[in-house]
Amino acid sequence: MTDLMRDVLEAKGIVLGSPTLNNGLLPTVAGFLQYMKGLRPKGKIGAAFGSYGWSGEAVKFLLQYLQEIQAEIVGEVIRTKYVPDKKVIEECIELGRKVAQRVREACFV
Repeated sequence: MTDLMRDVLEAKGIVLGSPTLNNGLLPTVAGFLQYMKGLRPKGKIGAAFGSYGWSGEAVKFLLQYLQEIQAEIVGEVIRTKYVPDKKVIEECIELGRKVAQRVREACFV
């Protein structure tokens, strides 16, 4: 996880995703965010997405995390019930493009 965290800290953008599990984040994602929180990343461009079966809190927690680190949030969060259909996959691809475009703009300012 240390190697991954180094890459995240060096990156200009971060897109977070998690399914909802027991009204919260997937444990591996929660652990990752807790680790990253301690390192206090700044100046990120971010977005969030996730799936749910009943309640859908994971995306709310991901968005809250991005707000806590004062990330510039691109687009709307994407939430889907159960398995994403073709429309949701296309929305995710478009969100990724928006984040990439914003990162490019930020790198050349």
